[in-house]
Amino acid sequence: MSRLCLLLTLTAALQGQSLAVRAESLHTAAGPVIQDGIVLIQDGKITAVGPAADVKVPAGLLVKRAKVATPGLVDGRSTVGLSGLLNQPHDQDQLEGSAPIQPELRAIDAYNGRDPLVGYLRSLGITTVHTGHGPGALISGQTFVIKTDATEVTRGVIKAQAMVAATLGDGARSREAGKAPGTRGKQIAMLRAELVAAQEYARKLKEAEKGKEPARDLRKETLVQVLRKELPLLATAHRAQDILSLLRLAQEFNLDIVLDGGAEAYLVLAELKAAKVAVILHPTMSRTFGEMENASLETAAKLQGAGIPFSFQSGFEGYVPKTRVVLWEGAMAAANGLAFDDALRALTLTPAKLLGIADRLGSLEKGKDGDVALYDGDPFEFATHCVGTIINGVLVNEGEETRVPSR
Repeated sequence: MSRLCLLLTLTAALQGQSLAVRAESLHTAAGPVIQDGIVLIQDGKITAVGPAADVKVPAGLLVKRAKVATPGLVDGRSTVGLSGLLNQPHDQDQLEGSAPIQPELRAIDAYNGRDPLVGYLRSLGITTVHTGHGPGALISGQTFVIKTDATEVTRGVIKAQAMVAATLGDGARSREAGKAPGTRGKQIAMLRAELVAAQEYARKLKEAEKGKEPARDLRKETLVQVLRKELPLLATAHRAQDILSLLRLAQEFNLDIVLDGGAEAYLVLAELKAAKVAVILHPTMSRTFGEMENASLETAAKLQGAGIPFSFQSGFEGYVPKTRVVLWEGAMAAANGLAFDDALRALTLTPAKLLGIADRLGSLEKGKDGDVALYDGDPFEFATHCVGTIINGVLVNEGEETRVPSR
């Protein structure tokens, strides 16, 4: 690209930070649907939301129209950007197999915002992803939160450290004979030992005289953050027995935990609610074999009925195209007992709250980021198209065509 073209592109991107969206049906996720509604975005932030009769659009401002508009969707749990489209070793960074426990691995150091899968999700209205190291190890690393328009990782990060990813059950068993962890008991024992070691490390740091602190230990430093509830433990568990083991471990060490997966969560609803644990539910259409054999299309509705906060996720896929799409996973839940508004919140405001970013994202309200998804019909109808994705007031996708390159 010539310097002139690059300059024009950057100029267009800057100009695109202010626009208005007018939708026949405007779903804010913060209140009832607004018929013939307008979202006014100026300098990347929402400045007004309401019926078209009540919101004055400045003269000359671009107005993007759609049948339906929603907040930009939030993928509650993904590995996209680490697990790439090509499905080859060089673009598969979601799981480091050299050790079973590696909480010090930072997702931000492995993320590739230029991977086509990121653009694919963006083209379907997903504006934010909670992504990072995937399931498959006792502790695989960290996760972080980023906007899907950011090709340079430092430009779109919302949370550089979000959670520490762990796995319980068959997914965390060693694939080598005689190498730990080989059983569920060993898994919990290993986690307990690491947390105890981190407690001791924290005690030494606190009691040490200045200049005589113990040598830095990145693994223990990260687990100290977990112990202090600065980082939640995001634990993938599907079997009811593993979910209950997780709850016991969390109680023992007073941890802030989030259940990832939860194929059998409907069997332990009372326990989850009593422990005040939120769930990032497995993709609704996950293949039901192995630990997923008892998964149900109605789990989302049951979590909603029990008053347990939950969000949808694309998760990790071991086969191409390497990612699912939360829009369609939510649609399947909406077809199996979950009300439309509840399904939409589980794609927007609830994951934003879960991730601690609801002050910026998750609903169309004054003061929040100008992230909007536009559709030509019911978003949960498979034949509907995403006709526009807006991030920070910039129209980054219009149908299949990217109008403004990523930052």
